[in-house]
This record gives sequence, C-alpha cells and structure tokens, in this order.
Amino acid sequence: MAQTSMAQLNTDQSLSMLTLNQWFSYQDCTFLPLNNVPNKQLGLFSIAFAGDFNTSHVTSIIDFLAKHNQIVTAICQYQPDLGLAPALCFYTQNAEQAINPLELQTFSSTLDFQLVQVATPPNLYEPGLLVMDMDSTAITIECIDEIARLANVYDEVASVTALAMAGKLDFSESLNQRVAKLAGIEKSLIEELKNTLPLMPGIKVLCQILKQHNWYLAIASGGFVPFAERVQALIHLDEVHANVLEFEGDKLTGKVLGTIVDAQQKAVVLEMLQQKLGLEKIQTVAIGDGANDLVMMAKAGLGVAVHGKPKVVEQAQAAICQGSLLQLLYMLAIPLGEEPTILNRLG
Repeated sequence: MAQTSMAQLNTDQSLSMLTLNQWFSYQDCTFLPLNNVPNKQLGLFSIAFAGDFNTSHVTSIIDFLAKHNQIVTAICQYQPDLGLAPALCFYTQNAEQAINPLELQTFSSTLDFQLVQVATPPNLYEPGLLVMDMDSTAITIECIDEIARLANVYDEVASVTALAMAGKLDFSESLNQRVAKLAGIEKSLIEELKNTLPLMPGIKVLCQILKQHNWYLAIASGGFVPFAERVQALIHLDEVHANVLEFEGDKLTGKVLGTIVDAQQKAVVLEMLQQKLGLEKIQTVAIGDGANDLVMMAKAGLGVAVHGKPKVVEQAQAAICQGSLLQLLYMLAIPLGEEPTILNRLG
C-alpha cells in the first residue's frame, strides 16, 4: 500500500488516493489500510452514494452516525459498475439498531447525496431473487391512471390511486373502485398504452447485470397483466404476477378476474419464489414505491423503497429516493471479498 494512502488529509481534500475496494480505518483524519474485511453477519453497513465526496463528507457522516451510537470501524470506497460514481461504505460493527431511513434521507439531502443502511447485505455474485413492483417502480407511470386519462376519468381514478399508495385505502377495494370506472374502454387503447411504456431509468441495465450473475427476476404488481408482460419482454424477466382485466368483446367490463395481487399476495409471490429457487432469505430483494409493497419488502432479505412515499421510506429497510435504479447495486456489491472490482456489462 502506497504511503500516500496512510497520510493525514485536510478536510477539503478528495478521496482519490483511496484504493477502490480496499477497507481502511479512519481516525484523527488519517486513513490506514486494513488487512481484513468486515464480517457481513455483524453490524451495519452505511452506504453514501450519488454525491461528490471529500473528507469533510467523511467527517460529517462519521459524526452523524456517532450521535446515534454507531461508531465507524472501517471505510471503503467502491464502484460496482462503470455507470455509477464511486460510493463510500462505513462499517459499524457494534450497531444495535439502524437509523430510520427518513432520518437518513433528511441528513444526507442537506449534503447532496443519498445514505442507506444495510445489515447482512445480499451478495450480487451468488444466485439471488429480485421481486419488483411495476407501476412507478419498473416503469415511471401508474398504468391504471393512464388508462383513466384515455377514458376522461383521470382525476377520479388518480385520487383513489394516491390514497391507496399512501396506505390510506385498502388496495383491493381501491382497485375495484378504479377499474369499475374504466368500463367501456376499447382494447385497442390498452394495446396503444402497452406499447409506449416508459421504463424507470437504470432498470434495464440493473436487470441485465443481475441476470449475468444468475439472479431470478420477477414482477409482483397490483397493475395489469398486459403491461407486466410487456415489461417482462423489455427487460427479460423470468416471470410476472399481476391482475387480470375482464374484457367483453373488445371493451373492458370494469371488473378484475381471479385473485387480486394485493400487499399480501405480493409477499406470497416472494416467499413462493424463494422456496422454489432454494434461496436463503438474505439473497432475496424486493423493491417498490407504495404502501402495498411493504409486506413484500418486509419478507425479503432486503426491502428497498424506490422513489417511495414518506410512509414507505420510513418503513423500508433502505430507500433510493432519487436517480437511477442501477444504484441498487451499491447495496448488493459491497466489497467483502466475495468478488472483485467493477462489473463488466453485457453487450
């Protein structure tokens, strides 16, 4: 290890001298390389990402964690993909409890980065499972609201959607209310919307990388099958679970067929797939933005709110509050000696 990596740093200096994927101790503004890596079974990993970091950020984060009785014992700078900026991981061996994600968000936003905490992080380089919500997670829109826009009942439907996603209205009840307002919509309009679905930034590359490492990818959505199947084709998912709209002739009847994919059913899907694949819980990840994703996220080894409502961020294990979904890799590829360096993307 070069002597410069052991030098004392001024608070305005960058962290460019820190070797990527190398763990360091940090004391009295001095970085010292460590010969071992943290034990993923113990403590917490606090990940700072999506920022332009210098040593003043390091000091601020360490001080913030210390106020919550989390004493940092190791720091690592890493970059899990060339499409992501380097992140900083702070390891706290004896942390008893994670800080609420809303409080992490409030602190980190004042310094213009994002901060999450993960215990027993999944390992990207072993087979795993990602179950994702669809609307406002894998894609940027709420499909039912866009169908309602075509039917000129957008305001009525969107207001119910907002209540359901915020957890203020039972999802199944809200779904039936909203779908009832769509009676008479032509099937051709559904097809038109299906063919113009906007993917969430980063989701396609994220899925590509996960598939490269033998992860199983699924959607569990309170949305509808035609759209879920379109997303499946776009980002090469293994399977989808969504609600079935009833058609009579070429028009919607305003009814949903079969079992409604609500909060509990999403959790059932995740547990069913975990058992089917023979995975440990630690290798399961669930992501979503609404209150109806919380049960599924709680059942996963790692549950991540994606651009979520405050209630969802508060109850999630971690949250990506802005930017690309590729940032999920920060939580899956912490350098713990399980696989080296930056990933190579598929062509």
